Amino acid sequence: MLDPIVNFFTRIFQWIGRGIGLLIGAILWPFLWAGRWYTQRGWILKAVLGLALLVLIGLYANFFYATQWWNNFNPNYPDTYTFEKRNVSAGEQVAAGTGTDTAKTCGNSGIAQIAADLTDFNVNQNAWISSMILYKVGLFGIDWDNTPWMDNKASFQRGINQAVRRTATELADNLGRVRTTSQIDADLQDARGNLQFDEYTWYFGVSPFGPKTPTPSYYRDAVRKLRSFNARLATCQATFDARADNLKQYIDRIASDIGSTSAILKERAENHNNGWFDTRADDRYWFAYGQLYAYYGLMKGAQADFEDVIKEKHLQSLWDTMDAQFVSALRIQPFIIANGREDGWLLPTHLTTMGFYILRVRSNMVEISNVLTQ
Repeated sequence: MLDPIVNFFTRIFQWIGRGIGLLIGAILWPFLWAGRWYTQRGWILKAVLGLALLVLIGLYANFFYATQWWNNFNPNYPDTYTFEKRNVSAGEQVAAGTGTDTAKTCGNSGIAQIAADLTDFNVNQNAWISSMILYKVGLFGIDWDNTPWMDNKASFQRGINQAVRRTATELADNLGRVRTTSQIDADLQDARGNLQFDEYTWYFGVSPFGPKTPTPSYYRDAVRKLRSFNARLATCQATFDARADNLKQYIDRIASDIGSTSAILKERAENHNNGWFDTRADDRYWFAYGQLYAYYGLMKGAQADFEDVIKEKHLQSLWDTMDAQFVSALRIQPFIIANGREDGWLLPTHLTTMGFYILRVRSNMVEISNVLTQ
């Protein structure tokens, strides 16, 4: 009586087994064909192809390591600077020896120091992912940003770079000069130009065709220029204009920058809420995380550079609240980014969560800006 039922399910499982076998065969067929073809070639061609295969395997091993190991990643890195012990604003003279220019000592810039160290973190302590050849090639021609793998660190680095670019512009245009009628500092101008360079350039390109200087080389030069400026500032041979209106403008620019990022998160969360299957959600999340990671340190640097302004305006309490919002946001490090519905009950919505913390940070910055206006 049960034989027809048993036979029915037996046939189903046989069909499933055959289907899986055909699928595996289709996947393995190119490799089997290549193996047979390779064994029939001469030893010279075998040696050349074998060497090329070893190089390719080495490149992918290095690519996997570069994208998965985040060297010296530390959301609490601003605490290592101990700016609170400095007690001097950037550019403020703190000592003088014989009265000559070379004997003077001034406070250096925490903003410039953090900007240089963040860029060093991106291109020296870690490999710059976005311009690596295998990242540019993609997964069988598919942009890595359109896959769930290998792109989180690249997005995080680009988020940091976005914050440093914004900061370098402010340093060159406003903070590193007296008003807008004085000369722009040469080191800051060079650093700004280098950090604006394209994020994806490798050693060779097709548009225009020919060899190129890769992106990390420009960013490394920006690190040198920022540190050169800071060294001259420490000997009172450069300028840092630590005025309240300059601090207000810098904070306003940051608030505008992260406000734009919150809008990007909102658009993705509302229109592409595919849970764990949204392959671009992780890019948006880690870009925003990288921005907050960078701005947390840069705001610590600004707190040291504008120490007198913060005391004069009684901003310490508001500043501490802003720092606490940064810390809360940077604690959120999901293993897998899920873009669930905002009113869903099963899948988390990490983009909305990050957007909430970004807006909290931004609201604190707006409050600080309003106080600086008074």
